[in-house]
Amino acid sequence: MSSSPNMIFVIANKELRSLFAMPSTWLILAALQFIFALLFLSRLNAYLQVQAQLTQLANPPGATLIVAAPMFEALALILLMLIPIFTMRLIAEERRNKTLILLKSAPISSTEIVLGKFLGLFIFLSLIIITCSLMIMTLALGTPVDYGLLLLNVLGLLLLAASYTALGLYFSALTIQPAVAAISTIAVLFGLSLLAGISPDSSIAFDAISPTHHFRSFNNGLFNSTDLIFFLLFSITFILLTWHKLKNE
Repeated sequence: MSSSPNMIFVIANKELRSLFAMPSTWLILAALQFIFALLFLSRLNAYLQVQAQLTQLANPPGATLIVAAPMFEALALILLMLIPIFTMRLIAEERRNKTLILLKSAPISSTEIVLGKFLGLFIFLSLIIITCSLMIMTLALGTPVDYGLLLLNVLGLLLLAASYTALGLYFSALTIQPAVAAISTIAVLFGLSLLAGISPDSSIAFDAISPTHHFRSFNNGLFNSTDLIFFLLFSITFILLTWHKLKNE
């Protein structure tokens, strides 16, 4: 599974350029920022209305816990629905347009194709996460914030985005229809998300394979090496499955 870092970055750059060249990308980004801003302002307004009552408590929760943490959780849900829309075209569209054959006939390995496409979309998603996080961090302009909790949430979202991207990339490699890849990815992600809500009696085993459950630790301000290892193994597993699928064709 050898690869050239230069070629990986070339493919990643190509993916980024193609994403920003599509009008639909800008429409999705505009809608995302608008919806996220409305949610943020609504949450902030609710916090300001109860702020006077909170000051009467011995240890009142701050804006970070009441406003920022739920907003990061909402962003995680948005990413669950958004990422399959972008991953569906990574390989399925190349196969449908017959350009995947050209890529594989060029002096480019399957490893470089997979890692390049994964990296290109991950960089794009990282920009989305950072811009939304900067909106949340404007809380620091008017109130003390817990930067540790904020940074852990950003790290958790980046790991979550990487795992969702790897899963979506694999489903994109399985089909020639991007829509099928998107629907399959959303179905599996929702299924894994629902596993975290199963009854406590049988939830331990299900929680272990649920990305949503592992993100909750970061969302609550807890750094657990088990969660970090899960996201890394989850992403690597589906990247390897995608590489294996392309290599065997």
